[in-house]
Order: sequence, then structure tokens, then C-alpha cells
Amino acid sequence: MHSLPTPASRSIEVSHRSVLAIAVPMTLGFVTTPLLGLTDTAVVGRSGDAAQLAGLAIAAALFDLLFASLNFLRASTTALVAQAQGRGETHELFAVFWRSIALSIGFGLLIFLLSPAIIGFGPKLMGAEGNVQSAAATYIAIRILAAPVTLSNFTLLGFVLGRGLGSVGLALQILLNGVNIAMSILLGWTFGFGIAGVAWGTVIGEVVAMLAGFAFIFWRYGQAAVPQISMITDRPKLMALFRLNRDILIRTFSLITAFTVMTRIGAGFGAVTLAANAVLMNFFMIASFYLDGMATAAEQITGETIGARQRTAFERAVKLTGLWSFGLAIASLVFFLLFGNAIVGFITTAGDVRSVAETYLVYAALTALTGALAFHMDGVFIGATWSSDMRNMMLLALAGYLASVAALVPLFSNHGLWIALNVFLGLRGLLLLARLKPKKDQTFTDSQ
Repeated sequence: MHSLPTPASRSIEVSHRSVLAIAVPMTLGFVTTPLLGLTDTAVVGRSGDAAQLAGLAIAAALFDLLFASLNFLRASTTALVAQAQGRGETHELFAVFWRSIALSIGFGLLIFLLSPAIIGFGPKLMGAEGNVQSAAATYIAIRILAAPVTLSNFTLLGFVLGRGLGSVGLALQILLNGVNIAMSILLGWTFGFGIAGVAWGTVIGEVVAMLAGFAFIFWRYGQAAVPQISMITDRPKLMALFRLNRDILIRTFSLITAFTVMTRIGAGFGAVTLAANAVLMNFFMIASFYLDGMATAAEQITGETIGARQRTAFERAVKLTGLWSFGLAIASLVFFLLFGNAIVGFITTAGDVRSVAETYLVYAALTALTGALAFHMDGVFIGATWSSDMRNMMLLALAGYLASVAALVPLFSNHGLWIALNVFLGLRGLLLLARLKPKKDQTFTDSQ
């Protein structure tokens, strides 16, 4: 058995090194995920069947939406485990883990029970018909078998991140995506199973990663990690977990709503503008890799310092993760402004799409900067489990975004749409920042 939480009286060291020890591995882990999508697309694309490729795109989008909505299982586990570690509460640390595992399995089984409806209506809701619908249904019917496993992997990742083990989190992500890619190529391409092979590759990758995650936890912590019934029957703690997850879920749905509105309104400007907007959203996606990585570092470190009741360490954690977020965001802004046209040209060869994208490029480049504070504050508020404030500020930001869309789009068309997106990102961060000091003063009743 290896190290367990140390007493809460210890002084928590917050340094650039401790921040990067979590942020860098998780940024690398997030970067591996698009490689999986590219591989699946390439494998199915080699079949030469456009319906199979379209079916994969629709099914993958459905799962992205479904599992993104349930990613609160990872975030809440990271926050609560980090706080338990800060308090030096070994029993509660593992109790959080097993409560979240129980919740993950419960949600996974619910998805499995709803699978007939998801398979039958999901592709239709996305506009799929005929062979496209059939291909999407094939993928969904196989991949949905792993729903409890996928959600358990969210909790496993949340646990190791809550313990500050960023390198282990990276290893699990690389294992999951690596096995997935290898099996998708083997089953989908080499053995010729096409979209079904790609789906089974995903299932196998999830199962292997889950087994590896549990093996690591029992190897490292031994008897302390063995679950007890009392861990998952503590009603007050379960209700606290549900409330935290509910608030993060509302925040996630608000994000999804904002980006759905942008896509829907962008579609009204024609296919070329819609395509250009989609190309430019890759700039925001690239920035989100490291902003999410830094937010994860903020979750763990602020959570641990909150648990240990160390105000000075908490403030330093907020400061250092904020400095790194803004430093990287400014570097991205400069990089995108200098090389954005080349990136657009790499993504698409369509001349009309490239021309339109270059017109709006500056707005896309700015999303890294306007989004930096939003990602950073999300990480702080999740780590501190100030979830109700995070939820409320997100709803206010969404209202501000919708008002901006209503005011700016009629006046400035697609320019207005991009300005509204940057307003939304900026509002998210500023509204949370306004709540930071009051929440900090309320939480740390004793000056430290």
C-alpha cells in the first residue's frame, strides 16, 4: 500500500511546479481525444460508403452530447476527493469515490435501459434517414453497451486527479484512447467490420481503461480502497453529491445551449458562413485543451486548500492558475492572429469558406482570451464546491448572451454573432470573479 492523505495540519505547497504537474498531463490527455475521432473517421471513410461516414458523425455527436452532459461525475469527484485529502480524511476520500462510482453505474444502467428509444429516435432527431440512420443505429447499439463503464471511467479519472496524480490521469487517457484507436483499426479496417468494428473498438478501450484504473487504485491503496456499504448509504453526503452534480449539469446544459444557438443562427446565414464558423470554432477547441487542463489544476489545488482550511494557499492557487491561464491565452491570441489564415487553409481547401473564415478570424482568436477567466473561475468554483454560485452566474451569463445575440445579430449579422459569443465567455468569467471574494471570506471564517 502506498501513500494516503497526510494530516490536514500540514502546509500545502502551491507552486508553478505543482500547478503544471496536473495541468500539463491533462492538457496532453485532452489532446489525444481528437486523434480518436480522426481515426474513426478515417477507418469508416475507407469503406467508400458515405452513408456509413454520415452515420458515424451523427452517432458520435449524440454520444458527445450525452457524455458531455454527464461529465459532472468527473468534476465533482475531483473536487470532493481533493477536499477530503486536504482534511486528511482517508475514509471520506474513498467514500466519495464509491458514491460516485455507484452514481456512474446507475446513470449508465439508465442509459442502457433507454437504449431502444435512443437507437430508434436519436438518429431521426439528427435528421438521419435510410442507410445513414441504419449506420448510426448500428454504432449506437454497440457503443451504448459500455455506458456504465464509460461513466465509471469519468469517476476513476476524477479520483486520481483529486489526489493530484496528473501523470496517472494522462496514462489512463492514453491507454483508453490508444486501445480504442488500435482496436478500431484492427476491427473496423483490418477485419472489415466497418462502423460496427469502430464501435466495438470504443467499447474495448473503455473496458480496458476501467480495469486498469481499478487495478491501480487497489494496488496503490490496498485495504483502504475496499468499499463499505456505509460509504454509499450516507444520505446527507449523497444529497450533497447530487446537489453538486445538479449544479454542474445545469452549467453544462447552459454551455450546450449557447453553442447550439450559435450554430442554429449561423445556419441562417447560409452554408458557406456556417462552414466558416465551424472551421473557426476549431480555434476555440484548441484553446480549450490547455484552458481545461489549467482549470483541472485549479479544481484539485483549490479543493485541497479548501479542505485544509488554508486561505493563503488557496489564494496562491487562484493566482498561479490564473497567471498561467492568461499567459497561455495571450500567447494563443498572438499565434492565431499571426498564423490563423494558414490554419484555416490547412483545415479547408474550399476558397469561399476560407475567404469568409478569414473575415471573422479575429473574433475566433479572441475566444482564447475572453474564455480564459471563464475556464479558470469554473475550475476554482468547482474545486471549492461553490456550485450554486457557479450555476447562477452561468445562467446570468447565458441571459446576457441571448440578449447580445438579439441586439447584435440584426445589426451586424455574423459579426454580431461572434461578438455575442465573446461577450458570453467574458461574462462567465467576470460574474464568477465578482463572487470570488465574498465566497472566499465566507468559507475561510478564520484568517490564515
